[in-house]
Amino acid sequence: MYTFEYKYHACSITRRMISRSVIASWGIPRLSIISNATYSTLRRMDDFPYTSTIDAEPLHRYQKGGYHPMTLGSFLDNKRYKILHKLGWGGYSTVWAARDLREETYVAIKVSISERTDSEINRELDVMKKLASIHPSPQHFIRMLDDFNLEGPNGTHKCLVFELLGPNIPDMIDARFPDGRLPAQLAKAIAKQALFGLDILHQQNIGHGDFHTRNLAFAMPCMDISEEEFIELLGTPEIGYVERGDGKALEPNIPEYIVRPASYRTFPWPSSSSIKIVDFGESFLHTTIPQTLHTPLPVRAPEVIFGDRLDYRVDLWSMGCMLFELFVGQQPFDSFLITPTILVGQMREMASDALPERWQEAWKTMDDKAATKESGPSLQQWLEDMYFDGERKEDLTKEDIAKLAQIIGKLLRFEPSTRASAKEILDDPWFNGT
Repeated sequence: MYTFEYKYHACSITRRMISRSVIASWGIPRLSIISNATYSTLRRMDDFPYTSTIDAEPLHRYQKGGYHPMTLGSFLDNKRYKILHKLGWGGYSTVWAARDLREETYVAIKVSISERTDSEINRELDVMKKLASIHPSPQHFIRMLDDFNLEGPNGTHKCLVFELLGPNIPDMIDARFPDGRLPAQLAKAIAKQALFGLDILHQQNIGHGDFHTRNLAFAMPCMDISEEEFIELLGTPEIGYVERGDGKALEPNIPEYIVRPASYRTFPWPSSSSIKIVDFGESFLHTTIPQTLHTPLPVRAPEVIFGDRLDYRVDLWSMGCMLFELFVGQQPFDSFLITPTILVGQMREMASDALPERWQEAWKTMDDKAATKESGPSLQQWLEDMYFDGERKEDLTKEDIAKLAQIIGKLLRFEPSTRASAKEILDDPWFNGT
């Protein structure tokens, strides 16, 4: 659920010319998206004196305004919460599994970087409170339980306490499905729940803003087990001590060690396929619409790329990408060394409408070949190529794939106002077995 690195099979770079089997012969493992911001920080890391054997959140972000240096076994909020394991990290937070000693339950604690603005934090809190007022026991959204401030060497960090959920979709695929693809019936069940949750959000004019498969997590029952048993389920924490190249002592703002996020490989399979939407860090009400969003680039709506006015319909584009990924096992657009220009070029191949006139000038400044639409597979052809690849289990027919292409095509539309709503997609007979 909480490992926020966004990873996909390397075959996503093969969209036009290279077959999946050729990529496999190169021996390339999974690849992570590297943002433009990450490239700029990589250049600054040459002089950074600290290293760790664990590859997780970037060490150079442990500075004033950045991450809080956490240690396993530490207590937070007047010794109410005991940190037991790490669940994940992202550009704006680390997430930890903890024991709530007051309620005697296990929870997830999201510890924001200290430079995160009050307006950003309040946006997320407002959305969570709005959802709680509508659905006190939300079935399709993660439940926030508490919030508090944490003072540390890098500043004041807002901490949000959530119910503990199981693995997210990609983590479950990694742990349970070696071919990297969900069975079709499970994919359909997950898609229906995601659409239902999205419809509830959009009825309230709430945009999630970061809608992708890593933000769908399996619900888990309350676990009445000891801390030792809980840690065993997540796997013994793997740590890598932080070292300084010149041998000097660590500065106070640097953690003693880095913890590798739990893998969920030893975690029990959820008792049901019930999933919840998580991570509302980019979410917004219609009264607090942000200027931009930080959705992972390959699933980012085109209006975000072109700096247009945003609303909840950004999620509908991302939902189209998600449907492709849930059934095929990889996303429709490249994830390896992707840039906005490359992405928009691929969008033009697959979107079911033309680029709006108001974006044409910006597109010309992005690409000197903007007037020429690149030749590539249509949405249906690309779905067929990726699904019937001869390497993974196929339990959908060509008729199913053709219908899925029609459904996704209603979402992958440049003009936000013309995208089908979540309710319209959910009501399609294909999702109801007719």
